[in-house]
Amino acid sequence: AVPELRVTTSGAEGDYNRWRTEKGKGDPDQAILLITREVLDGLVREGWPVKPGDLGENLTVDGIAEAALKPGVCLRAGELLLEITKACDPCDRVYSLTYIGKARGPEFVRTLVGRRGWYAKVLQGGVVTTGAAITLER
Repeated sequence: AVPELRVTTSGAEGDYNRWRTEKGKGDPDQAILLITREVLDGLVREGWPVKPGDLGENLTVDGIAEAALKPGVCLRAGELLLEITKACDPCDRVYSLTYIGKARGPEFVRTLVGRRGWYAKVLQGGVVTTGAAITLER
């Protein structure tokens, strides 16, 4: 976690996403990855000790229901404006988490299906600080 995150149309400054950069050719529809606190809390209740940032997300959204997110939905955090573009599919990169590893990896990937987070494109860049209010925009 960082106290503030500067976001441009290319994504979060200082974040390098190898897949998006090399295979996705810098796809702006995948500039930011976000996940809801609701999903993380559910995983913890199921015995997976995930913390914000563990799954590679740039933003952890609190106070917005997972069910409210889908492609086309816009989120605002101060001057930052994002549009959800697509769901993120789980992959074996999560095996690198110390509490997962190769032995539990396949089970964790199956657990993440449908709740791995959301990609978003940046409609308007800006700075987001820890604890900033994030709201749905229509």
